[in-house]
Amino acid sequence: MGTPVMIPFGRGNRLIKGYVIGVSDVPKWDPGKIKCIASIEKKGITTSEQLLQLAYWMKEKYGSTFNEAIKTVMPVKMKVKAVENRYIILAMEKEKARAVLNEYSMKKNAAARVRLLTDVIEKECVEFGDVKKRLNISMQTVNSLVSDGVVKLQNERIYRNPGELDENGGYIRTQKNIGALNAEQQNISDSIIRRWNNGDMRTGLIYGVTGSGKTEVYMSVIDNVIDAGRQVIMLIPEIALTYQTVNRFYNRYGDRVSILNSRMSAGERYDQYERAKKGLIDIIIGPRSALFVPFEKLGLIVVDEEHEDSYKSEKPPKYHAREVAEKRALLADAMVILGSATPSLESYYRSELPDDHSDKIIRYELHNRAMNNTLPIVSVVDLREEFKAKNYSIISRELRDRITGCLEKNEQIILFLNRRGYQGFVSCRSCGTVIKCPHCDVSLTIHNQGKNDQKMMCHYCGYEQEPVKSCPECGSPYIGGFRMGTQKAEEMIAKEFPGIRILRMDADTTTGKEGHSSILDRFARHEADLLIGTQMVVKGHDFPAVTLVGILAADMSLNVNEFRAFEKTFQLIVQAAGRAGRGDRQGHVVIQTYQPDNYAITMSASQDYDSFYEKEILYRRLMHYPPCSYMMTVFISAGDDETAGYAAKKAAAISERLIGSVSGNDIKEINMKGTVMNGPAPHSIWKLNDRYRYVIYYKSAYLQSLVKIREQIEDGLREECEEKDCIVDFDMQ
Repeated sequence: MGTPVMIPFGRGNRLIKGYVIGVSDVPKWDPGKIKCIASIEKKGITTSEQLLQLAYWMKEKYGSTFNEAIKTVMPVKMKVKAVENRYIILAMEKEKARAVLNEYSMKKNAAARVRLLTDVIEKECVEFGDVKKRLNISMQTVNSLVSDGVVKLQNERIYRNPGELDENGGYIRTQKNIGALNAEQQNISDSIIRRWNNGDMRTGLIYGVTGSGKTEVYMSVIDNVIDAGRQVIMLIPEIALTYQTVNRFYNRYGDRVSILNSRMSAGERYDQYERAKKGLIDIIIGPRSALFVPFEKLGLIVVDEEHEDSYKSEKPPKYHAREVAEKRALLADAMVILGSATPSLESYYRSELPDDHSDKIIRYELHNRAMNNTLPIVSVVDLREEFKAKNYSIISRELRDRITGCLEKNEQIILFLNRRGYQGFVSCRSCGTVIKCPHCDVSLTIHNQGKNDQKMMCHYCGYEQEPVKSCPECGSPYIGGFRMGTQKAEEMIAKEFPGIRILRMDADTTTGKEGHSSILDRFARHEADLLIGTQMVVKGHDFPAVTLVGILAADMSLNVNEFRAFEKTFQLIVQAAGRAGRGDRQGHVVIQTYQPDNYAITMSASQDYDSFYEKEILYRRLMHYPPCSYMMTVFISAGDDETAGYAAKKAAAISERLIGSVSGNDIKEINMKGTVMNGPAPHSIWKLNDRYRYVIYYKSAYLQSLVKIREQIEDGLREECEEKDCIVDFDMQ
């Protein structure tokens, strides 16, 4: 199952790659029309039956082709030449070899053979590359000894491993047990291990404040899983988190750990899959693609920072790693552990379900920081007041004073520029008013339709209006979008604090294989006073000398035009605040915002997740958004606007007929009652790479209703997709 094969396709000699997904004695097609497989790729990485079942499940759940799903679960798509060391060893006993050496010594033109055989007799095994240089030996000389039966060549496969090595080329490793767990951590670890040992593989959620030591709990459970002969997948949301997470795991588990991420070479990635399949590693660490490593004895999947957006794929099938992890664990009789200081509403909602509910997950809570240090002190700065005080800088007066204090005490600072969704909303700098859709309670976004032609649009329902020139609440002309970037912010800070040492971490400064780790390593060594960047600077890092975190524009994600805006803002602020005061000094956080009374701001300042959840879940129930209902987004694109718009309208018409023609009983076992459609509307980026894009949103209390709509749209648009360069993608939530 899963073996890659080359098959003839079409009338010519074109060969394409396929995968064996089953074997049958009964053909489903006319045997006379069936072609033979051209070849079997014996050196390809075969996929277990479990992963093929997983691919089929993903195709059905998320809406994609089976081929797209298979390519997702088998992300290593190219053959990579193996790296091997070649050794020369004796093919006979030493005494016989010495006799042959004496014979060679008596012959003319045998000096090279004498040198080589003397070395092999002395060392018994020599590396070909080394002896070739050291003794000036050619391959012809080696072959002559092989032909005489004196020596033989032996190849040893060398696996590329991107792990951290010490100065001697070995893996850094200390004793397995590093420090004792505190009482809270130990209780959770014991409970999870007890369930795992008893075969209770229900998903667990570790919900703990920032710095509470969730990783130590993971490791304690991992110890038990590995001791039982099983393997572990450790998912992390960002490549940037690899730096500290991997060092901790290598320090504990040595060369039984490996990593996987997109910055690795094709050879490195290929070798990690080979090592995993052959049982040469126990733990793989990486972002969502690590979920598909072919472990044969998978026992545990850990999804750290499970709330992160990067766990959601943007390409078909548009899966969420959290959901796929649970399905893979079910197939492998393994357990999933989710962890976060700010759990996704979906996970927390499931932890609140009754104990007998099939979707119930077990919640564990860590209320205190692991080292008993206190949470940071948080200040909320009203940027409207800064504007009134004629402070037009991106740095508020309080943040400026605290930066000065940190520099005087040789402490470090992280500044977070929250640019998530920055292209979207329009707000007033005087009073903080945001221009919103009157129908959907999300912000309107500026939509460029030409050089001097702009509209403000809602990308949920298609509502549009002319751009505003002044604030509708206070009349201020200071209204528009936020244009500050990290590079500009860096320049302004350097000008305001002469001599300050700054590191910037964003998409521009983290290119290359070691882009993230190089910056983080320099900051950890205190080669800089201040680290400024986008979201990647506030996720999971632990720098004891950081005592101040400044959030420059909390409103940026607060007003992005999507229903999860408040949730993402709360999570980002709490995660950012958690970077301060992780050492033995008190931490401070300064949140700069135009909306200081918004509950996402006030509750993140107090790190009160429970209150935020209660407030936010009411909004989700009222608006029928996930996790209280199911939601599907249909993305339609084409090379010209007419085709894309026509296909979007046709999809909407198909949906309207399906929704409007049933009362809940007309389609067997499918309940369409309460299903709502919004759109079609232009995508927030209407034109991208010369393709025009539209979206349609659906909400329903019944997942099967949305699945039925998806199937009908796929059937109804098949002709447009095949003949008119039209692409339809689905996102199920």
